[in-house]
Amino acid sequence: MKLSIIIPIYNEQDNIDRLINRLKGVVSKLAIDCEYIFINDGSKDDSINIIKNLAAIDSSVKYINFSRNFGHQIAVTAGLDKASGDRIVIIDADLQDPPELIIDMFHKMNDGFEVVYAKRKARKGESWLKKFTARMFYRILKAITSVNIPVDTGDFRIMDRKIVDVLKQMPEQQKFLRGQISWIGFNQTYVEYERDERNAGETGYTYIKMIRFALDGITSFSNFPLKFASICGFVVSGIAFLVGLYALYARFISGHYVEGWTSIIISVLFLGGIQLISIGIIGEYISRLSSNVRNRPLYIIDDTNL
Repeated sequence: MKLSIIIPIYNEQDNIDRLINRLKGVVSKLAIDCEYIFINDGSKDDSINIIKNLAAIDSSVKYINFSRNFGHQIAVTAGLDKASGDRIVIIDADLQDPPELIIDMFHKMNDGFEVVYAKRKARKGESWLKKFTARMFYRILKAITSVNIPVDTGDFRIMDRKIVDVLKQMPEQQKFLRGQISWIGFNQTYVEYERDERNAGETGYTYIKMIRFALDGITSFSNFPLKFASICGFVVSGIAFLVGLYALYARFISGHYVEGWTSIIISVLFLGGIQLISIGIIGEYISRLSSNVRNRPLYIIDDTNL
């Protein structure tokens, strides 16, 4: 049996050496053949040179160097495309996810599971806002999708080869891998852990990137936003009908009305807002359809030793 460990890299020069040492300690305890696949996602620091130096002295270290930054999920996808192991691990380089947990996840697979993911009990070193938004996102996503996407989990997991083979048949441009893996099915379970603080450097996941990631997850696995737009249309129509009845009552029965009634402006603004929201939601789905129709390559490799 062979293990592939996929590590997306973006400005992680201060973490790479410590990460590879801890990973090798894990692999030595498992006593298994292993390849370490680093995907440099357009880093602006010295990450790629450090990785190339490791590869020069250790044939088990592989690397893929992108032509530019394509994003975390695309970097992981590139690693999955090139991985040759019977079991595949995805782990970030910031050491927030402890490599030593791979041992428990590996042995858990021996009980007949095809996927074992890591579920966070606590998140150290993160702001309350990030914790709150992440918690809300996963629970909202779980509520509006038919796919059972586990909450409080990231991409840190170990998978059987059959899962990766199915993922390769899913060519979406907007990748949301944890959702795709849940959609595939098979026997899946989890191992709980406490997430550590980032070892060094700064996270590449800004709030803007988190919002884009959330949109990819929601639009890839739920039609609820489209249904929400339709429901809003019916609700607004109902409200407009009631306002119309009140306007007729004020004009012909009570006689209390004012020429150029300001509620007309309020109604117009309200309807206009709902229409713009609905058009925006539909536009998000059309944009993703357009991206998939163009069928551009997900990533461009500058150089690699694979």
